[in-house]
Amino acid sequence: MRVAINLLTENPDAPSGAHWCWTRVVPEMAKRLEYDEELRLLVSPKSRHLYQGCGPNVGYITYPWSNERRIPRTLSEHIYTPLRLPVSHIDIFATSMAPLVRVPRSVVIHMKTMHAFTTPASISPMVRAYRRMSYPRSVRIAEAVIVNSKSLRSEVEKYLDVDARKLRLVYEAVDHDLFKPGDAGAARARIARHGARSPFVLFVSTLWPYKNCEGLLRAWVLARGELGNRQLVIVGRGDDDYVARLRSLAAGLGIASDVLFVGGIPLEDTVPFYQAADVLVYPSFNETFGLPILEAMACGCPVVTSDTSSMPEIAGGAAILSDPKDPASIARAIIDAVGPGKDRLRDAGIRRAGQFTWGAMAASTLDVYREVAERRDHRRR
Repeated sequence: MRVAINLLTENPDAPSGAHWCWTRVVPEMAKRLEYDEELRLLVSPKSRHLYQGCGPNVGYITYPWSNERRIPRTLSEHIYTPLRLPVSHIDIFATSMAPLVRVPRSVVIHMKTMHAFTTPASISPMVRAYRRMSYPRSVRIAEAVIVNSKSLRSEVEKYLDVDARKLRLVYEAVDHDLFKPGDAGAARARIARHGARSPFVLFVSTLWPYKNCEGLLRAWVLARGELGNRQLVIVGRGDDDYVARLRSLAAGLGIASDVLFVGGIPLEDTVPFYQAADVLVYPSFNETFGLPILEAMACGCPVVTSDTSSMPEIAGGAAILSDPKDPASIARAIIDAVGPGKDRLRDAGIRRAGQFTWGAMAASTLDVYREVAERRDHRRR
């Protein structure tokens, strides 16, 4: 079995959570390969170094671009892939969207998001149209579709005409080598340069409207009287116009002095924020997985999140849930999370996060590839 995994959709200059996931899960898959199994990673000259040293059964197929040049990258995926994969004797092509020209290989789709249908305003019209055109065809020709939550599986079944027998649930993971409990005092010292003061409530996410930072600001107005001198710390990059809108809203609500906008920081720098925070609030309207929930839990930070889409599923009873459409519900959840039950939340979160590991994700992903390879071999007999 030789599997080609498309890693071109990530921008090495602006890595996303999906990028982080692949850099961790590929080495774990490499450890579990049998002698007759190989991985071939589709990379660009700018991204290849991110996947070095994975082992003798892992090789590379180099394309000119990854997502730092989205349009040339997309064109090369559709035009070059059907020609290139047969040259490398690929059996299975694992990707997020199938090329327009059908590849003469089995296709496994890794479905990470349905935002083009569930939160269309969060992506540009061109990207939205492209995904809405590509997703139905991709799941139709795929032999398996890997989803990362039961919630996403429900969305795929709702919006796409897909054979439910193709769907395979493989949960993602949290990096326990990076995200783990630490000394709160040392963590506070590390983040002081950003202007964070203790105690504080934390929000970590890319700043898109569907992440509901606006709802959090409105909830803060209602909760601040019972939160003492706490600060609200917002970590994450976003569109300049939208960030300006959030700042303006905070000023208009009279809470600007309570709110610290840290901006975007490297993923590893979020760790001391989690370790020092009283609670992470993640009030998104829609998530297919919601990795910050597990990152915070792994660091021993209590979590408040939404009672919709994948968030209750991922939290698994170890977070306080609220209605993201109701600022009063979010406010009450924050107040409860910093109350007497915070130690119970902390301990439950650490246990819950411990269930999501790269090893488990790698093993489950390989199981799907092997299942598809076995069917392919059976058809050849």
